[in-house]
Amino acid sequence: MSAKNLFLNSGFVRAPLQNGVGRYVCQLQRIVLKFCKSHGGSRGMRDFIEQDLVDFAKHHPGVVVYLKPRRHRSPVIVGEYLNGDRVWMNVHNKTHEEITKWIEVLRTQQGDIASVRLRKYQYTDHPSIQGPWTPFTFKDPELNTAELPSSKFGANNRLPMSATEQLRLMFEKQKISTKTEDLKIAE
Repeated sequence: MSAKNLFLNSGFVRAPLQNGVGRYVCQLQRIVLKFCKSHGGSRGMRDFIEQDLVDFAKHHPGVVVYLKPRRHRSPVIVGEYLNGDRVWMNVHNKTHEEITKWIEVLRTQQGDIASVRLRKYQYTDHPSIQGPWTPFTFKDPELNTAELPSSKFGANNRLPMSATEQLRLMFEKQKISTKTEDLKIAE
């Protein structure tokens, strides 16, 4: 094991602001495209700006896009996130398609987690090799396309009658029989 993690800040991997629990909030706040108007290494960046930048801005209105032309410098993409992280990426001699893919990667990230030594909230001597459990781990995939509510996927169809339910039914029967006896006596 190397000692390089001794010099990194430590932190937890977590969804910022419970992201994805209620609704998804894009963590990319700002993207700065720095490029040269004449340098050959910026050709892919200039092609992206001419062809896809307007569509990107229309599809992602929560991301602010800045263009910064600079003379005789390599093209750079800088992504700034809601948690304060900045990701700097050199895209010298990258094609238009590669730049499109890298911008999509920056858009879907939540910051620079590579510069943080990761810690966990829990610890175990025998970690599972199967991965973490989620509430959706053993769910039937047919639920994804089913029209709900459905009697096929109801919880009561799979479970036997509980003791509480049996007592409630016995009480209802007793109440009905008591009413019929009272009616016979009253007649």
